[in-house]
Amino acid sequence: MSDRRGVIGLIASAAAGTETLRTDLVEPALDRGWQVAITLTPTAATWLGHTGERARLEMLTGFLVRDELRMPGQRSPHPTADCYIVAPATANTVAKLALGISDNQALATAHEAVGSRAVPVIVFPRVNTAHAGHPAWLTHLSTLRAAGVHVLWGEGAWAPDDPGADPGARRLPAAMILDLADQVTAAR
Repeated sequence: MSDRRGVIGLIASAAAGTETLRTDLVEPALDRGWQVAITLTPTAATWLGHTGERARLEMLTGFLVRDELRMPGQRSPHPTADCYIVAPATANTVAKLALGISDNQALATAHEAVGSRAVPVIVFPRVNTAHAGHPAWLTHLSTLRAAGVHVLWGEGAWAPDDPGADPGARRLPAAMILDLADQVTAAR
């Protein structure tokens, strides 16, 4: 492991790639010297709980994997993040983030990060071409970019799959995501 870089607040939703979050994104981040504190949407938490991945992630990172809101006055079990990565992000997560809807812990965490503009936020949408073809999609991406969010979407970033395609055939692009995290935190 290299020198410590800081803390990535990883926020994952229930999209293709969530099932391999540990091997595709968390382990590579740890190998680069990052600490990783994970927050999941409720469905992603269910998926990873059923497979045992949630417990593996907690053991690997040393942090509780969060998916529930804290009680008033309760301290966060996570350290302060130096960068937030929302990956994989469903079309639902992207839309809610752009519209300011915080109906779960993952979105509440992401919204605070976007709203405070205190640390960089990276969003990697993992959607198919039908989701991306919705009339509101580009507006959501523009809204996030206007708020200073680094959205990994568009030419040269990631081509969406067609509906019905096997999304498991394509792994999360850890190098692309983590290279951007390195770049945006080094510029601070």
